[in-house]
Amino acid sequence: MATYVIVHGAWHEGPLFEEVAAPIRAAGHTVHLPTLAGNAPGADKSVGLDDAIASLTAYITENGLTDIVLVGHSYGGMVITGAFDRLPEGTVRRLVYWSAFVPNDGESLNDLVPPHYTEMFDAIQAEDGSVLLPFPVWREVFINDGDAALAQSAYDRLNPHPYKTFQDRISLTSNPAEWQVGKSYIHCQEDAAMPASLPWHPRLSEKLGLFRYVWMPGSHEVCFTNPALLAQKFMEAGRD
Repeated sequence: MATYVIVHGAWHEGPLFEEVAAPIRAAGHTVHLPTLAGNAPGADKSVGLDDAIASLTAYITENGLTDIVLVGHSYGGMVITGAFDRLPEGTVRRLVYWSAFVPNDGESLNDLVPPHYTEMFDAIQAEDGSVLLPFPVWREVFINDGDAALAQSAYDRLNPHPYKTFQDRISLTSNPAEWQVGKSYIHCQEDAAMPASLPWHPRLSEKLGLFRYVWMPGSHEVCFTNPALLAQKFMEAGRD
């Protein structure tokens, strides 16, 4: 049995993945759902990427976790990349990127998205340093496989995200393609959060070097629209 640590993306927090965690726990595995620095309701929105990475490494260390399957969603890919680079050898058994950003040293999330996203975020940044995805963008390209009621109820559970985490460049001692660890990439076929000209796969997945490819139907937010299938795919991606 494995220990899974599932790291959420922007605007999310750990408890939003309870429906995904339940089938994995029912299969006998242990699942942790940490919330990164800056993402909890009322959290300091001025934090940067290093703070988020440090909050994840601290969670893993404080809970004495080793030999884990470390899963990152979307922005969470930035964070698990930084965490793996800083954690002691043997802490992570496998990295799983689910519709996630894969940075090389010196890259920011904003470097990996199309210009219209950075222009939008620059324009809507709040005084506290946070950004909240506009609902029309959420509805049309993030949760495009859900009905209107689910799209709205899921959106109502999101939190403003610290924008500095998108702007900060990651510092790595080596790039993911060089790492001697198991790596997987989960590709959701209806995920339109990135345009077809800048796709999740293979544009980002190939930066992992050798990796296991796992396919599934669904949007960027399949955690809300089909959590049971996502749980199954996590276990396929995380198996030895």
